[in-house]
Amino acid sequence: MSHSTTDQPSRKARGTVVPVLAFAGIVVAVMQTLLVPVIKDLPQLLGTAPSNATWVLTSTLLSGAVATPIMGRLGDLYGKRRMLILSLAVMVAGALISAFTSELLTMIVGRSLQGFAMGAIPLGIGLMRDMLPRERLGSAMALMSSSIGVGGGLALPGAAVVAQHTDWHALFYGAAGLGVLAIVLTLVAVPESPMRAEGSFDVLGALGLSTGLVLLLLPITKGSDWGWSSGTTLGLFAAAVAVLLLWGVYELRVKAPLVDLRTTARREVLLTNLASIMVGVSFYVVSLVLPQLLQLPKATGYGLGQSMVVAGLCVAPLGLTMMFTAPVYARISARYGPKVTLIIGLLIIAVGYGGGLGLMDAAWQTLVTSVILGAGIGLAYSSLPALIVGAVPASETGAANGLNTLMRSIGTSVSSAVIGMVLANTANNVGGVAVPTMHGFHVSFLIATAAVAVGLLLAFFLPNSGRPSQHTQLRASSEEDAVLERVEEALRGFRGRVLDASGVPVARAKVTLIDRAGRQAGATVSDEDGGYAVVVPAQGAYVLAARASGHGPLASSATHPGEERAVDLDLSLPAESVSA
Repeated sequence: MSHSTTDQPSRKARGTVVPVLAFAGIVVAVMQTLLVPVIKDLPQLLGTAPSNATWVLTSTLLSGAVATPIMGRLGDLYGKRRMLILSLAVMVAGALISAFTSELLTMIVGRSLQGFAMGAIPLGIGLMRDMLPRERLGSAMALMSSSIGVGGGLALPGAAVVAQHTDWHALFYGAAGLGVLAIVLTLVAVPESPMRAEGSFDVLGALGLSTGLVLLLLPITKGSDWGWSSGTTLGLFAAAVAVLLLWGVYELRVKAPLVDLRTTARREVLLTNLASIMVGVSFYVVSLVLPQLLQLPKATGYGLGQSMVVAGLCVAPLGLTMMFTAPVYARISARYGPKVTLIIGLLIIAVGYGGGLGLMDAAWQTLVTSVILGAGIGLAYSSLPALIVGAVPASETGAANGLNTLMRSIGTSVSSAVIGMVLANTANNVGGVAVPTMHGFHVSFLIATAAVAVGLLLAFFLPNSGRPSQHTQLRASSEEDAVLERVEEALRGFRGRVLDASGVPVARAKVTLIDRAGRQAGATVSDEDGGYAVVVPAQGAYVLAARASGHGPLASSATHPGEERAVDLDLSLPAESVSA
């Protein structure tokens, strides 16, 4: 069991925290998008076969998937700012390795190290939750969550210009420079969060999850090359299922798990993560289809004959619109809640793909599609961290958002594999070259629409939040309102004082609320007068466990009627420590 040493967010965050953290997220997205303009040239540039060259992209995906939940948990334990800087530093090292080589194996090593930067997104969201007042948190998390799309949209035309006019290794020098700048800004402008989770790092759990993810994502990304019915592909899928099941059993038994599966199994967390996969699928489809449509020659009868740079500029509004939806999200979510905002975002995505089926005849039409999809994806992406943050304890923010980011990555991986297979199977062979067809583009958009429909179904089953609850509301009209909200919350739980055997108040005692299933339902620390207040999620029987230095532990049973009132309960600690 783990909980934080404090439940209150720091109010000392500077005004530069949000833009600096968002910039770090954009740098991560730029790193991911770097090689998109030169994908088709990688075999020649690296002097290898096309099937081998794809490992340059696959390695980044795999390392990012592994690093995201692990860095989130390390951030909860040892400091989110510290782990953010470490993630960016590893990315810089990887970029420099790639910048100095044209040899395949060394390039794969460099790209694998760059994938570690993916942990910056959940770490940034965790820092925001720990430091920002509620009135700023909604729009800040929205911007951080959308930064992956913003950076990708902005990087496409920039990387295309660099690839066309300079040596392609300059892309990595640029990424390293941006990474160094992000590290410096973080050191200067972002304070470390005081929030810490108790417990130790689950090394065996990290190894198990890493192995399971690699076994799962390898056949997803390489299935088209190996054959979906090949022994290698099916064997890896079977091994992934076995490893992840064993990992799950282990995580349920360990005291301080890498991922709290009981929390993850809660309806709001589980459905949000499943919806994240669908959003990831829909996001990546437009990134795969529109650049190809724009660059195909007009001689095909449907290609738009644009240059690499123009194609990047036409897709760039996707990221820009995602960035500008952050304040819009904050307004909608503050009034109706993140569930409604997610549903609105998914509906807009459905409109974008549905309308996009008839908007493929001119470059300006792809701009319209990009803007519509950017608005929808921006709202959907912005809603996801708010739903997660509202459903997990503060001490698990990094790990929970890391898992959610992983779900989005799995969605993009599935999208890449499925759409790649569709475009390959519907392509025309022209002079020995596979040319995507308009039929393939249409089928890809229909697949994205189907993914959005599944996401909508999942979103509708999220807990009702027509009006943001006291737990999930991420705004307040002023600092005083935020304080009042916390006072009102304390009136719906247990409250009292922690005393020693002589009746003297005990300050800084840790009080943990445990439900009838043995799960942590809340936690707090007593104040200087021994006072504590902890909110109950629902009526029922609970155990209040208290511990303080120099005193033995205490476990006191109590039942809350579920009414809008507090139950007074003083906790008396034994005079002497009791050995476990």
